[in-house]
Amino acid sequence: MRGTEFAELSAFVAVAERKNFAKAAGYLGIAPSTLSQTIRSLEERLDVRLLHRTTRSVSVTEAGERLLFRIRP
Repeated sequence: MRGTEFAELSAFVAVAERKNFAKAAGYLGIAPSTLSQTIRSLEERLDVRLLHRTTRSVSVTEAGERLLFRIRP
């Protein structure tokens, strides 16, 4: 697995577990905008929506749940 792919998956797990981009970005030590762009890049590469985003909440899609199940330790 390439470093970029690992970083994208780690970012996805952080957001999925915290259900919040700002908290996940703080945990990862990156800017929320960078995290958002990383997640967007992962979704585009996989051609599937992993997270439902609104201005007030973040939730994991069904496809996101399946991915999370496969990559969690």
